[in-house]
Amino acid sequence: MTDSATIEQAIIELVEITKIYGAGDAQIAALDGVSLSIFPGEFVAIMGPSGSGKSTLMNILGCLDRPTSGSYLLAGEDVSDLTKTQLALIRNRRLGFIFQSYNLLPRTSALENVLLPLIYSRNGASVPDDLQQAKALDALAAVGLADRAAHQPHELSGGQAQRVAIARALINDPAMILADEPTGNLDSKSGSEIMGILNTLNAQGRTIVMVTHDAEVARWASRVIRFLDGKIASDERNGHDIRGVACT
Repeated sequence: MTDSATIEQAIIELVEITKIYGAGDAQIAALDGVSLSIFPGEFVAIMGPSGSGKSTLMNILGCLDRPTSGSYLLAGEDVSDLTKTQLALIRNRRLGFIFQSYNLLPRTSALENVLLPLIYSRNGASVPDDLQQAKALDALAAVGLADRAAHQPHELSGGQAQRVAIARALINDPAMILADEPTGNLDSKSGSEIMGILNTLNAQGRTIVMVTHDAEVARWASRVIRFLDGKIASDERNGHDIRGVACT
């Protein structure tokens, strides 16, 4: 870590996180004592083969699941033992999600899809409709889709649909963006455009954690963490192991 990073509070702090599925002899440790810090403004790629634990990690980071043991601090708050309702509030207010399959509502305009997190937020009811829509239009403009606000998902290309998903992820000004294979359903040109947008957001100070199996996509990140058998196999930043050992 740089000196500035070491004195800054981590946005993610995992301490000895385990996630066990099954019982008795059928127990499987999807995560096995994972400790990890991610700091504000980082762009982190999570990689690993199928069954390595990366998807389980993202579910825990996204407050979609809780660890079996260990602690998870998100922006200084321990969210390890929160109720499902409390986790839902954390997801809505602090996290932005980008999925491989976009997860847009059909027969609903791009503008309305971007508005969804505001509508689901408890604070949303106190925000006048015109201000909500203005905020959503600004988010669409930020990803170059201001002229597609009235279009439904079936009227958009895959790259455009993913841009709408990015705008939706930004609408509540989240502390962190979680991207799960954001280019997995896109051709190389559209994928490069999406990664360019994520790179710009990161340059503006957004913290991004991304799961990808594509080494070329991972090159956009400033830090690459590889998982194997529920453990961190390597943690590299700019060609060097985070622990100070040069990586080949």
